Amino acid sequence: MAVDSIGAVLGAPATASGVSNKAINQEDFIRLFVSELQFQDPMQPLDNSQFLLQLSQFEGIELNGEMNQGIQDLLSMKSTDQSISLLNHPVQVTGVDGSTTAGKITAVSFTTGGVQLSVTASSGGNVMTGVRLSQITLVQP
Repeated sequence: MAVDSIGAVLGAPATASGVSNKAINQEDFIRLFVSELQFQDPMQPLDNSQFLLQLSQFEGIELNGEMNQGIQDLLSMKSTDQSISLLNHPVQVTGVDGSTTAGKITAVSFTTGGVQLSVTASSGGNVMTGVRLSQITLVQP
């Protein structure tokens, strides 16, 4: 049975927001909404149903932002849990030059750039630091 490497799943850095830059954000929506209220015709003000519709759209935008943040937090926790579970496991690491090294994960560091592992090579005992999850190509039990 073929199993994808950890890096295939977690190698790409996550974006801060899953929303496209072309999408309207919360500030833009509020600005547009306030402008509409400011410049509406006093003789024909916005009726209640339109007002409630726009408020519900605003609430939807806010909830989407909270949900995106929650998903990012879950992905971060999953990456943390997965990294910690790799401690003391034999692994195969592919270097930036394409060479592979067998070793054992001896430390896990959490940085703003993501998870970094320390791997002690099986032959020679050299310690490789700053190894990314995307560089792990094989994990043995």
